[in-house]
Amino acid sequence: MPAVSSLRLNLLRALYLLIAVGLGIVVWPGVIRHEQPWELMQGFVNCMLAAFGVLCALGVRYPLRMLPVLLWELLWKALWLLVVGVPALRAGPLSPAMAENLFAVGLVVLIPLALPWRYVIATYFRGPGEQSLRAGAAPN
Repeated sequence: MPAVSSLRLNLLRALYLLIAVGLGIVVWPGVIRHEQPWELMQGFVNCMLAAFGVLCALGVRYPLRMLPVLLWELLWKALWLLVVGVPALRAGPLSPAMAENLFAVGLVVLIPLALPWRYVIATYFRGPGEQSLRAGAAPN
């Protein structure tokens, strides 16, 4: 397993903190108190973002253990940019809502800059899989 430098760990902590604080300021007040019932998708999105913020707060303490959270964020935003954002840009003028979403999703560029890529590849792509129950492992 490649070692991760203190600089890289602190970059990850800063990224987790930025996300947790940002979502704590933007999303959590609405989760705690909203005047009207949310629509279905608005409720899903806000609750997922609130949970993501909590997991990122844990990432400040456990930056490597919480890497799958950042990988998930990177993957879904990259997909969204490819499937929704780029076609919208090519189609013509953006609505204010689409421009706002493009900016918010575009902040995903910070994640690849902070990720310890050698560690990610060694751990999640080249590392051994976990033992299955069929192989005789006792469940915890």
